[in-house]
Amino acid sequence: MTGPPATDRSGPALPCRAGGTASGTAPAPETETAPGPRAGTATGTDPTTPSGIDPGTGLGRDPGTRSGTGPGTGTGNDPTTPSGTHPGVGTRTDPGTPSGTRPGVGSGGSRRAGRGGGLPSLREVVAYVGALGKPGVAQVLATARDRGRVAVQPRCGVAEHAGMRALLRSLEAEAAPDVLTLTIDSHTRLRRFEEARRLLATRPQELNGYPLVAHGWRRARDLNEAVAAPLEVRHGSPEPQRLFDTAVAGGITSFEGGGISYNLPYSKEVPLAVSLAAWDRVDRRCGELAELGLVVDRELFGTLTAVLVPPSISLAVSVLEAVLAARAGVRCLSVAYPQGGHLEQDVAALTAVPVLAERYLPPGVAVHPVLHEFMGVFPRARRHAEDLILYGALVARLGRASKIITKTHQEASGIPDVRANIEGVRLADRANSPLLGFLSVDEGRVREERRWILAEVAEIVGPVLEGRTAGPGALAGAIVDAFADGTLDIPFSASRFARSQIVPRRDPEGAIRYLCAGALPLSAESLRRHRDLLAGPRGCLPSAASLPAILLADINYFPSLFREEPE
Repeated sequence: MTGPPATDRSGPALPCRAGGTASGTAPAPETETAPGPRAGTATGTDPTTPSGIDPGTGLGRDPGTRSGTGPGTGTGNDPTTPSGTHPGVGTRTDPGTPSGTRPGVGSGGSRRAGRGGGLPSLREVVAYVGALGKPGVAQVLATARDRGRVAVQPRCGVAEHAGMRALLRSLEAEAAPDVLTLTIDSHTRLRRFEEARRLLATRPQELNGYPLVAHGWRRARDLNEAVAAPLEVRHGSPEPQRLFDTAVAGGITSFEGGGISYNLPYSKEVPLAVSLAAWDRVDRRCGELAELGLVVDRELFGTLTAVLVPPSISLAVSVLEAVLAARAGVRCLSVAYPQGGHLEQDVAALTAVPVLAERYLPPGVAVHPVLHEFMGVFPRARRHAEDLILYGALVARLGRASKIITKTHQEASGIPDVRANIEGVRLADRANSPLLGFLSVDEGRVREERRWILAEVAEIVGPVLEGRTAGPGALAGAIVDAFADGTLDIPFSASRFARSQIVPRRDPEGAIRYLCAGALPLSAESLRRHRDLLAGPRGCLPSAASLPAILLADINYFPSLFREEPE
């Protein structure tokens, strides 16, 4: 099984020219010396630091810092890390954090990026992004939606700065994606910044992504200035405050994740209350930036465990995260949905996103459906893999997605090389051709699927939202309680804070249904429909003894469809 975030260590050895630096060389990683403004950046320091902004040490005062929310200890199991590349994890202690203080939380204002690197003020960041002269991700998504095309974005991340820079430039030069990615390494995701820094200096090949905090915000700006496309950070961290601060200071205008979706699929021991508080702080910072004129796109990871995720549970989690984010001031949300493999069900889920936004979010929040191309077991043969990539791109087009996250024909074999990544972007973008305007889908079946998806989402999120409208803290508490009693749940979770009693399976047509909904508050009518669709014409359901084999067959759905032999 493969999953997000994929990494790519094979960036070509292209010439490394600093796009915006005066010297033509990339900035050094953060050092112990507190930095001044970098030569060649647009604005330098901001003499007009607003009230509440800490001008020398951070991205501004954190109005919601709280005590008593310190992290538990845990292992941070990351199911998406390529085999053999995940570093051992066992402690969540941040060696770079003062004793008893979590970065970004409880410090009352002063934050640091990299080793002692002071962060610019919010106003300086806004001015810098404005002076970059390129659109942010929110603008790219709005333009794509208005033009009726699907923006295309690859995953990519290598450890060393020169390699990362070359990789981004190569992807842009040869595939012209609308948005580019920094995929972050596992140590940084788990706030093991010193370990990431040590490996970067000694054995960078052991890092499975770009250690942004170790490199520092100046290098993020160097990457930003090297390409025309805006950047998004994709990671998997349940507590991303320091990573977010560094990313925003680097002028990065999109940040993936959420307090549920970047915790339960990845981490075993991080309490939901901790991750929700951490992401609330990120969302409030986005709100502050929006008030200053910079809209940061917040992409919600509805993909979850990426394995047989029923559409209504993916969208229900995204709705709850979206409500929290909107209340915190976020003004642009991307709702990511994982391609399940059934055409009408996937199109129905994507087209349900605007309806859900209208139902649950306040006016003034831009919401974009995003499709993650199939995240499960990919076919091995190149021609089969490319068929699946093109199929996913067509689903995104038919579902009126604003963006698609691409895959490569090397998905089944591990981390793709840069050529495969380029070809994956190009192939997905072919679905935007005006020659394919004749494509259509059975609208009647899509409407029926969408009606049921919307009903199930309402049944799942209704009890959580009802009576919990006093504020983000109250809603976060309701979410924690709901996962504890199983009325919120996700399948195949790594976390001990989710029951994972949901058992999904494919119906005879390949759509993903609930074989067991656990304690989800689905209506009797909804449960009956799932049972009837799974039973099919023969009217029988699998026995408990046959369940493991059936689930394995469902997981290997596409290789089996192409009649590839099991490995």
